[in-house]
Amino acid sequence: MAARQAIQVGTKNVRPVLSLNAGEARARVLNLYKAWYRQIPYLVKDFDIPKSEEQCRARLKEMFLNNKHVTDIRVIDILVIKGQMELKEAVNLWKQKGHIMAYFKPTEEPKPKDFLSKFFSSNE
Repeated sequence: MAARQAIQVGTKNVRPVLSLNAGEARARVLNLYKAWYRQIPYLVKDFDIPKSEEQCRARLKEMFLNNKHVTDIRVIDILVIKGQMELKEAVNLWKQKGHIMAYFKPTEEPKPKDFLSKFFSSNE
């Protein structure tokens, strides 16, 4: 009985990592996005990336939209902290070109599923 009450009290009093509410978390995410967006021209130049700034900005937007479904404020805060660490490492040139290019994994063509598509793709 006492263990059940301790668990209930422990789960109710979980402290947030950084943000107290969703508005603060959203502001942190937007500030991180803007910081990355501002650094893209410098990163393209410093790392000599064979991508244009527009492609890098599109990839940045895609990476942020991949986590759009996250609603837990603590998880959002952890993701923001990780994003800030990645940005700091890139800005201070602690990363190398290979680390930056890992964000741009080549897109894979979907494999054919039906017989005729498999047959035609094997003859190319």
